[in-house]
Amino acid sequence: MTSTVPASLPRTAEGSALQAVLLDMDGTLVDTEGFWWDVEVEVFADLGHRLDAAWRDVVVGGPMTRSAGYLIEATGAVIDLEELTVLLNDRFEKRIGRGVPLMPGAARLLAELAAHEVPTALVSASHRRIIDRVLDSVGHHHFALTVAGDEVARTKPHPEPYLAAAAGFGAEPGRCAVIEDTATGVASAEAAGCRVVAVPSVADIAPAPGRAVVPSLEHVDLAFLKGLVTGKR
Repeated sequence: MTSTVPASLPRTAEGSALQAVLLDMDGTLVDTEGFWWDVEVEVFADLGHRLDAAWRDVVVGGPMTRSAGYLIEATGAVIDLEELTVLLNDRFEKRIGRGVPLMPGAARLLAELAAHEVPTALVSASHRRIIDRVLDSVGHHHFALTVAGDEVARTKPHPEPYLAAAAGFGAEPGRCAVIEDTATGVASAEAAGCRVVAVPSVADIAPAPGRAVVPSLEHVDLAFLKGLVTGKR
């Protein structure tokens, strides 16, 4: 976990229920879920295997070890998990070197959170090397804290990544708003006790108590997130 949180962390406003905003990366902040699938298809093609499009819904949003392990088992490819992980990360890092597109509404939301000094974290199942490369494009300054999938003992859908982010801010999970795009990420955030905004990228996500579902970040602003946490949305 990388943090630039100051000793005296600024709060949104005195008495405000919202203490922090925690964002997923791939498919939520940046339009890269398709990149990951393209890379997986390319790497397995090099290994002599063709991926079934139906497998995309299985691996989306998951940690590298789970996604890669599933694809090895599904294809019968002769490669170990560690070697495949290196191949996928290397190919993805090369791909994002050409530029990383932000999701619609992301730049405006990040600017609004910064303007109101809302503690904001990036919480991703991607490895540190990938997060840092993406943030070279997006801007490291938007996040006081970042949590990578290879920096926690148990990554999404386990609650540890979001619990770590909340703890890093000294915030109560129930007073943190999380923005996620996959069922795996939503499960992680909700298990941590956070309030969730789901912005589905590949597979549908149903509304639920304490969870809002919107078509894009263009529907999310600070007032929306405060209302989600207070239950007044």
